[in-house]
Amino acid sequence: MLREAAARPRRMLGVAVVAFVMLLQLLTDVVAGRESARIWARMVFMIFELPLLMVTLSWLFDWSVRQRVSASRGLGAGIAIATAFGCVFGVLFGLVALHVPDLRLHYPNGSNPIPRSMLFGVLNAQLYCGLWALAFVYPFAVETAGARAFEARHLQVQAELARLRAHLEPHFLLNTLNAIAGLVTEEPREARRLLVCLGDLLRDAVSETSELQTLDKQVAWLRRYAQILEARHHGALRFRWDVPSECAPVLLPRLLLQPLVENAVKHGALRRGDGAGEVVVRASRRDDGYLVCVIEDNGPGMPDSDVRAGAFGLQSVRRRLELEVPRASLRLESSSDGMRSIVEIAPHGG
Repeated sequence: MLREAAARPRRMLGVAVVAFVMLLQLLTDVVAGRESARIWARMVFMIFELPLLMVTLSWLFDWSVRQRVSASRGLGAGIAIATAFGCVFGVLFGLVALHVPDLRLHYPNGSNPIPRSMLFGVLNAQLYCGLWALAFVYPFAVETAGARAFEARHLQVQAELARLRAHLEPHFLLNTLNAIAGLVTEEPREARRLLVCLGDLLRDAVSETSELQTLDKQVAWLRRYAQILEARHHGALRFRWDVPSECAPVLLPRLLLQPLVENAVKHGALRRGDGAGEVVVRASRRDDGYLVCVIEDNGPGMPDSDVRAGAFGLQSVRRRLELEVPRASLRLESSSDGMRSIVEIAPHGG
């Protein structure tokens, strides 16, 4: 039903264009004082043959789409149908002209009207078949090409997201396993506890099927992740959290903040050298509804020239924002007091 409703405007457009062109030709013949046989032939074609030809060609087009007929075969079938219609109506017109001479439908030279009227019918049918194809099939082809281009872009985006996750999740897993490995001999009980925590993290990471998740779920996941890091770097690293409840339901890409937290730990807090590394995770809502997430460390910071533009963590966050969230951004602020990664996300649907 939806497909039929979508095709109806295109079908009406095709018929209207053909009828309009034919009417213009008819008026041209009248103004030019052409012979009555030609004018009557056009009128008969418009009244009787044109509707049947348009309906048949529309049915042929729908059938070709359903059966996935090639363009050349569909075009050949359309030409054959138009030729058959032209022959039949041309012969009928010729017979009327031959047997009812009072209508004066014959041509001035007095020759047999049937061959000429049949040729006239075939040529007109081919002409209007071509016009119909341009008016009906061309818009359909343009819409189909647009839909295919959109689908291709959508599939490309999905493939890009899958590639980003394929890099991100094993990257995180290997780093976490290395962190736990350092505790196996020194603190086996703590290592077992963290393995359980890691299991919970992986379960939550793979159980989510949607690309977006609420901030409260992401922060809960990050807290478990932070427990592993704090245990691995006992006494040298701690986390602080400032996430108000009004930010909890805001949607953002799944695992978006994890690479930023990892960068803050590895390239910031742990590089202090005095064993007092700290990472702060903050969130707030601006007056315009934007969610602002800040990942801040108290490390040495990085001059702009030293920021690794090709680092996968930052690159993945930027790319995911481009692909998944409209009107979102990531910016970095570095100073001698540390590094801040700031993510700004528009209200959902904004």
